[in-house]
Amino acid sequence: MPRLSVVVPIYNVERYLEECLDSIAAQTFGDFECVLVDDGSTDSSAAIAEAFVAKDPRFRLVQQENKGLGAARNTGWRHIGADTEYLTFVDSDDTLPPNAYQLMVGTLDETGSDFVTGNALRFNSEGYSPSGVHIKPFKETRLKTHITATPALVTDRTAWNKVYRRSFFDAAGVLYPEGILYEDAPVSVPLHFLAASVDVLSEPIYHWRVRETGEVSITQMTDPRSLVDRVRSIELVREWLLAHPEPEYRDYLRSYDANTLVEEIPKFFWLVADGDAAYRVAYQQHVTRLLQAIGTEHLTGLKGPLRIKYRLTLANRMRAFIAVHRLHRFYVAARRRLRGGGR
Repeated sequence: MPRLSVVVPIYNVERYLEECLDSIAAQTFGDFECVLVDDGSTDSSAAIAEAFVAKDPRFRLVQQENKGLGAARNTGWRHIGADTEYLTFVDSDDTLPPNAYQLMVGTLDETGSDFVTGNALRFNSEGYSPSGVHIKPFKETRLKTHITATPALVTDRTAWNKVYRRSFFDAAGVLYPEGILYEDAPVSVPLHFLAASVDVLSEPIYHWRVRETGEVSITQMTDPRSLVDRVRSIELVREWLLAHPEPEYRDYLRSYDANTLVEEIPKFFWLVADGDAAYRVAYQQHVTRLLQAIGTEHLTGLKGPLRIKYRLTLANRMRAFIAVHRLHRFYVAARRRLRGGGR
């Protein structure tokens, strides 16, 4: 039985799929099986997958009606070998450097941690660059650490830069939510808290594509549904934390809420200012619900501009919110120019 199971959900990625599968097949760690889950593709993705399965016995294909990325990952997990030691996920438009799994599995063999998580690069036709969301938690390699010892790991929410010890993943009982976008965090964050120890690698072990043509990826979406589902993803993590009565989980919740206020919700601000009316309505409704759940008393310690934006959100004063945000954005840009020697 292969030591590592790789799950690859597939949906309408004919433009990128072969490159993704080639990068998996080329891994210097070859003791793996790869379960491809065609989630009801309407393009030639299934045919590309079938051709790959025919030439490499380590790959096999499972097909289902379209149910979304979370459901496809769960289906793949249900179809992996019963005795595989490790589990990982790959998105079908991305790629991996050749030594990714050799490094990650080797690290787990050495440390005995519950999972290993690694840095990522973004890439397009022009080349590779650091992934902004991964810079802080992966600044340095830390073996046998934990989210409580390395708080920046609260932002390590992507599904695909990790190799899990299979026994740990199965025992946790935390599967991907189905029917929403941004399904990574409701699994990645709880597993960080449940782990006895985690290995963090500063070396990039994943290449995360920026789509330049065709349908954009989930993280590139700018419509109201993207906002609604992202807020719901945050709420699912909060619900999981609240469901645990142990005192330490109250501390975990406070840490998670603080990160949500400072880093997660502000990602919506630029589209509130520059987007359409439907996006603004969705923002005010769903972010207000989230802020009320977190507790408005937690806004007091935030920096002035951020605190003002949240107060205006709660008061449904979106015109004032947009004016404040644009002024703040201008001020930040001006300060950057001054630091760079501009006028």
